[in-house]
Amino acid sequence: MDKYTSKLSLWKWPLLRECFAEFLGTFLLVTFGDGSVAQAMLSRGTAGDQNTIAWSFGVGITTGVLVSGGVSGGHINPAVSLAMVCLGRLPLKKFPVYALAQYLGGFLASVFIYLVYTDALDKFDGGNRETEGPLATAGIWATYPQPYVSIGNGFGDQVFATALLVICVLAITDKYNSQPSTGLAPFLVGFVVVGIAMAFGLNAAFAINPARDLAPRIFTACAGWGSKPFSFRSHKWFWVPVVGPHLGALTGAAVYELCVGIHWPDRYTVEDRYAPATSSDAGSGNRDMKMESVVHNADAPVRI
Repeated sequence: MDKYTSKLSLWKWPLLRECFAEFLGTFLLVTFGDGSVAQAMLSRGTAGDQNTIAWSFGVGITTGVLVSGGVSGGHINPAVSLAMVCLGRLPLKKFPVYALAQYLGGFLASVFIYLVYTDALDKFDGGNRETEGPLATAGIWATYPQPYVSIGNGFGDQVFATALLVICVLAITDKYNSQPSTGLAPFLVGFVVVGIAMAFGLNAAFAINPARDLAPRIFTACAGWGSKPFSFRSHKWFWVPVVGPHLGALTGAAVYELCVGIHWPDRYTVEDRYAPATSSDAGSGNRDMKMESVVHNADAPVRI
């Protein structure tokens, strides 16, 4: 068996290997998250609610990071990847391919959710796919604001929530801070997302990830909802869950660095502070060697 699988191995093409990891990690995130929204909505609340949705997104984040973290860093979010570029933790040349892999993962997850829930969708809306109104189902895939939420308020909501996410991610992965073990970090990031969902899900459903919103939105436009997912509110909303998270991620990275990161007395470089560490490295010279290799290798993926 090994002689056949070895021919499929991508170890000689590290960037492609990292892209596959980001693709699969984002696929898991969107599958668990949007799947829980579908179950809650199509059951009219009898098989799910805001709490189940929040926890499902947390599970999606945790499993996505567990699957991809050791290979690509487990960003599974273009906004997070952009923040890592600005911090020097991801080479700029990798950002477009990381983002593409993340968007493709979100799109494929949307396809599978649609296939799984096709009959339930038809029962719910009679086959008429709507974006607004009592029978609207587009919200299973992409986020839409409450009727009373303005574009400005929704944009600020996305910036703030994503900034919180990135601040917490950086705190979890900063080795000069109270860094948890590598295996625990994905669960902590998952808990952070659960907290954001429970605290800031009311206004516009906490997108905080363009790959979780734009890719599914494109899918709905192709799968029967027409142009409405993009023309919603006179084409003034669809860009908010895309631009807002990117700006929020940059804001969160800047806030953490200015308030915490740059003030460590024995701080060397950003790459050194955020270098990955495994349990086998702890308490040995291997840890220092691994850190040095990351500092001097700009292409090395860094775990979040």
